[in-house]
Amino acid sequence: MRLVIVAGTPAAGKTSVMLHTLRHILTDGSRVAVCKIDCLETSDHKAYRRLGVPVTVGLSDYICPDHFYVSNLEEIYAWGKEQLAEILILETAGLCHRCAPGIRDCLSICVVDNLSGIDTPKKVGPILTTADVVVVTKGDIVSQAEREVFRRRIEMVNPAADVIEINGLTGQGTLRLKKYVLASPPVEGVEGRQLRYPMPSAVCSYCNGETVIGSRYQMGNVKKIDFRRASND
Repeated sequence: MRLVIVAGTPAAGKTSVMLHTLRHILTDGSRVAVCKIDCLETSDHKAYRRLGVPVTVGLSDYICPDHFYVSNLEEIYAWGKEQLAEILILETAGLCHRCAPGIRDCLSICVVDNLSGIDTPKKVGPILTTADVVVVTKGDIVSQAEREVFRRRIEMVNPAADVIEINGLTGQGTLRLKKYVLASPPVEGVEGRQLRYPMPSAVCSYCNGETVIGSRYQMGNVKKIDFRRASND
């Protein structure tokens, strides 16, 4: 099963970008499942559900959504296998920008928008600098010069990433992102795999620098996902 991590700045259009991309992928007959991680509330799962794909939601509540995400990766992967998914999309809120939810050997997509400020690429940190693909949205409402400067700033902090400009309203550009998703390698389980970058200090094992995935490595303030919550919503 391919595991694709989607993160980025708030309101950048992560869900819109992935909805358009999944429409292209589903035309090929691929089986897709989606897990949405957020803080207190979300309605994004309803939009995914309208595509006819299995969807689950994890709300982190009082815990950093990316810490919650990494503490639940085994369970989320197992849920994706239960859905017989060939591709599991894991979209996480990533509010503090310091967290970097990317997993080694899994495709990592970072979504940022042109309206977030010209210095955003420098401020976002590992969530952008460790991504394989950086998607830039809202380019239709800034000048060409602003788009080019913003893109150059991204290339300066992550020269290895491919930068794709996508219109979140029309979906223009998402065929290219589809190719990256389909070209990503499948993975067999997540236990023992490593995050691309350690989480910032807080109150769980990952706050203290742990990067190995798996319940046996978790201690402190750990919260598990409630899969029944989305099915009853």
